[in-house]
Amino acid sequence: MLEELLSFAKNPVYKQDNTNPFANKLRTFFKLLIIALCTSIVLLLIASGVENLLQLEVGKHAMDDLFENYSPLLIFFLAVVVAPFFEELLFRGPLIFFKDSKFFKYAFYVFTIAFGFMHISNFEMSTQVVLFSPLLVAPQIGVGFLLGFIRVKFGLVWSMALHACYNMVLIVPVLIMQILEIPIE
Repeated sequence: MLEELLSFAKNPVYKQDNTNPFANKLRTFFKLLIIALCTSIVLLLIASGVENLLQLEVGKHAMDDLFENYSPLLIFFLAVVVAPFFEELLFRGPLIFFKDSKFFKYAFYVFTIAFGFMHISNFEMSTQVVLFSPLLVAPQIGVGFLLGFIRVKFGLVWSMALHACYNMVLIVPVLIMQILEIPIE
């Protein structure tokens, strides 16, 4: 799987695999989910390490406001249903227009990077946040690459499902802690 991802990274091509059995697609889906989660954790640890080492102040994260002001059910719905649906439509949907274009590679990476940098809005804007934005959104750029990969390989619904599962795995433990009134910090 990693070799296939590396090959795709070097030369992204829009080639849907319609002959692959559903069971194989599901296996690929779960492999990508695990890779996405592991990659994000490593990148978050690196970002946290740099943040602590350089004593950066990135401010309050948008998720903190969500957890303070909204019910767990609404947060779950927004993070696991609404965000994946609309973000995939916006950032992976248009790839179809570049399917047979010599510019597909560029479009793929522009949408992947735009997806990552859109998430900078989760942070309070400051000079430090802007300067370190590539590091702060690196997990989203990495996940965006994997979402784009599954989108061109199996279709838009698969990228929506992967995005939803990724968000769910990350948010459900925090929601459970909120419901049980266990302090997160």
